[in-house]
Amino acid sequence: MSTLTAAVAPLTSQDAEVLLTAARRAADAAGVTVSVTVLDAGGHLLAFRRDERAVLISGETSTRKAYTALQLNAPTADLVDLVKPDGPFHSLTTALDRPLLFIAGGLPVHRDGRLIGAVGVGGGAPEQDHAFAAAAVAALV
Repeated sequence: MSTLTAAVAPLTSQDAEVLLTAARRAADAAGVTVSVTVLDAGGHLLAFRRDERAVLISGETSTRKAYTALQLNAPTADLVDLVKPDGPFHSLTTALDRPLLFIAGGLPVHRDGRLIGAVGVGGGAPEQDHAFAAAAVAALV
């Protein structure tokens, strides 16, 4: 007997634009320059935008935050304590093509309860980046 699964629409380029725009608006309102990365469910770069005033490393940071949120299907802010000594992820090894980054600012994106991608924001303080990513996800709903 087979089980039927309802199809869930993937993250589209239009969705990615909504995520980018909302995160940047939230950052602009706070006077912070950021980079924003949007990944699809397969971990492929769907969209990226770096404010020309943001430091270059913010682009890699936003990408790694998005990748971590996607791979672990959790907000990166919720994972910080797990990688401390004696935490369950302290010795987490990865064979993935980029290291994970356990700093607030990465959020998974869900549709109909399923993981469809992730957004990462880098450039501000971790709490700010988390708020900017949350504003992006809220705008998509």
